[in-house]
Amino acid sequence: MALDDLMINRRQALGLGAAALASLGLAACDSSDAPAPAPGGEEASEETQIDAEAYDALIAAGSVATDEQIAASMWASKVKEEGTLRVGGVQTSMLFSLLNEKDGKTRGFDAGLSQLLTRYVLGDESKQEITQVTSDTRESVLQNDQVDAVFATYSINDDRKKVISFAGPYYTTQQSILVMADNTDINSIEDLAGRNVAAQSGSTGPGILEEVAPEAKVQEFKTDEEARSALSQGRVDAYVIDTTMQMGSMTRNPGRYRLAGEPFGPVDAYGIGLPLDSDGVAFVNDWLRSIEDEGVWEDLWKICIGDRAGIEEVPAPPAIEA
Repeated sequence: MALDDLMINRRQALGLGAAALASLGLAACDSSDAPAPAPGGEEASEETQIDAEAYDALIAAGSVATDEQIAASMWASKVKEEGTLRVGGVQTSMLFSLLNEKDGKTRGFDAGLSQLLTRYVLGDESKQEITQVTSDTRESVLQNDQVDAVFATYSINDDRKKVISFAGPYYTTQQSILVMADNTDINSIEDLAGRNVAAQSGSTGPGILEEVAPEAKVQEFKTDEEARSALSQGRVDAYVIDTTMQMGSMTRNPGRYRLAGEPFGPVDAYGIGLPLDSDGVAFVNDWLRSIEDEGVWEDLWKICIGDRAGIEEVPAPPAIEA
């Protein structure tokens, strides 16, 4: 694929939730949600707190499936019988899934979707159990029946489809280059040649870098936090991962980082991981369509991402695969 074919313009970036990232003039929210300590010693800004009251109210108002809808799905019936939705996820993603250590609640766009699905199946959003996953373990926890579903900014691709199934997609993004704010040497993909570049193992980043920046010296890290720590400590010159992850880092730390150049690479579509060939795919897709039609997806995006990153235009959710 040619480099020109991989680039997107600013308007497309906005549709992916990436606008205003260069400066991130953040909007303050009224919230009782105190900022959780960030990994690696970073502290969240007071202005980037999620509106916990609005978030909790939105989740609590989520719809509940009928007995007939549950009975029509073996996956949903199993979850209902067990009384708990076992979710593979993270609790350190600023915008998508962050644990508040003061009240013990996890909030964010992915967390909210998992809680809405929990409520839909079980009638109570608190009836879920979270198993921490990394990019390297998301398939195995499904294959080993440790979890019922994975919500973890999980990009859909053909290799993963060989071992697990996906519902969705429910969000799209691309790759971006994160550098320290005072770095003036890296401003594009071309500038990564000969540079030490962090990427997260198990993510789509290393493969994309091999194609678009073959002369970059890629160092893989197991977690987002480890990669960002390497960047902050000067052990790498740049960090490449999904724009949504970079957005979280910049929201948490206004003025600490900047994005170098435009988002790039193939459009990544996030899906909800489910066991291979599970009939839960149809069940979850029907639920996804319903929350999109009801405006719940849009409201959740505004609370978790738009209001906190100063982005007014809500992106349209991607078309759900049949």
